[in-house]
Amino acid sequence: MSRDWTLSSFGPKTALCVMAAEPEYGPALRSRIRPLITGVGPVESAAAVSHALAVLQAGDVLPELVVSLGSAGSRTLEHARVYRVSEVSYRDMDASVLGFPKGETPYPRIAAVLPLADGPAALPAARLATGGSVVSGAGYDAVDADMVDMETFAVVRAAARFGLPVIGLRGVSDGRADLSRLEHWTDALAEIDLRLAEALDLLHDHFTPVLTEPA
Repeated sequence: MSRDWTLSSFGPKTALCVMAAEPEYGPALRSRIRPLITGVGPVESAAAVSHALAVLQAGDVLPELVVSLGSAGSRTLEHARVYRVSEVSYRDMDASVLGFPKGETPYPRIAAVLPLADGPAALPAARLATGGSVVSGAGYDAVDADMVDMETFAVVRAAARFGLPVIGLRGVSDGRADLSRLEHWTDALAEIDLRLAEALDLLHDHFTPVLTEPA
């Protein structure tokens, strides 16, 4: 099968690394991984990850985990810093007029908040909310999370179909000021590329067994 992405190794673990868009995939990350680039938004990411994992399953080479990484927006977190996603919600889902809790997917019953797998303890943890829109300014008032993105919840749901855990790594690119042009997002991506690469090095250490000399 011809493809642009390959599985990555973190210590003894094999992983499918997933990113949304080429602008997030800078030189530091290029020296470490060849991720699946899904396209922006929950629909594109769910479709791409599901297809990739189905192909890998058919070849009997499913990875042991999925790593979802990229940028995120936040009004409160430190910018250009990478955070480990502790849990993710689907901020667009609202069937409350039918009596379901806001955020819960009614059929099938999917909880409003899903936990992610643990990652390197050196990275601070943060709650993430996924949706199909770019959040800016007062839009954060309606978000019950520390940061926002447009893919991770969908990646978690796609990976769950194959029984795979997901580790989420997000670098904060924007949110302190209103967004009005593309550069308000892209200007921070070079720094985030470096920080995400460092986070992947920590992930490698996280899964690498520490060998001790016999007494």
